[in-house]
Amino acid sequence: MAGTTYGYARVSTREQNLDRQLDALAAFGVKRENIFADKASGKDFARPEWRRMVDTLRRGDVLVVKSIDRFGRNYDEILDQWRIITRDRRIEVVVLDMPLLDTRNGRDGVTGALISDIVLQLLSYVAQVERESIHQRQAEGIAAAKARGVRFGRPCKRRPAAYGAARQGYLAGEITRAQAAARLKVSLSTFDKWLREDRAQESAQASLE
Repeated sequence: MAGTTYGYARVSTREQNLDRQLDALAAFGVKRENIFADKASGKDFARPEWRRMVDTLRRGDVLVVKSIDRFGRNYDEILDQWRIITRDRRIEVVVLDMPLLDTRNGRDGVTGALISDIVLQLLSYVAQVERESIHQRQAEGIAAAKARGVRFGRPCKRRPAAYGAARQGYLAGEITRAQAAARLKVSLSTFDKWLREDRAQESAQASLE
């Protein structure tokens, strides 16, 4: 007995439109009542309509999506879901924008499933290499910027003119750290940071003398 053909569509935000995907699924022959659609990020599979669809699917059914990225953006998780659906649940998958990702038995039998697995593995590898390349480019860009003197993080707070007197008062035991910070209208941690910087600078100068 032939299974039911279902469709899945996804966009990342509520402002985006699902029509193009819905039209493609309808053109394939998926009935509107058999289409599940999420407006959610593709970072993982914790999506209400995806979960409802997976609970609905039965062995022999066909799941159709317009493109592989409609499953999501994390290819490691896509691989896991693909294996669960195609191998454990014995559900066929058709990706309209990539004919090689078509596991239907009537197409190429075991060979079709094998080709689909190989293509998906390749996509996962390419996605991983791209992620690593992006991270490497970011690290290289930061290193190059630092070499040019660009400073990252929050800008250093300028020391007010009264800092010298407040510091001397604290070192002389005339006021506490908290009182010194209050006079300078800065946090205690900022005042402590300035003291540490002063000590480090004085230590460095002493070592040169």
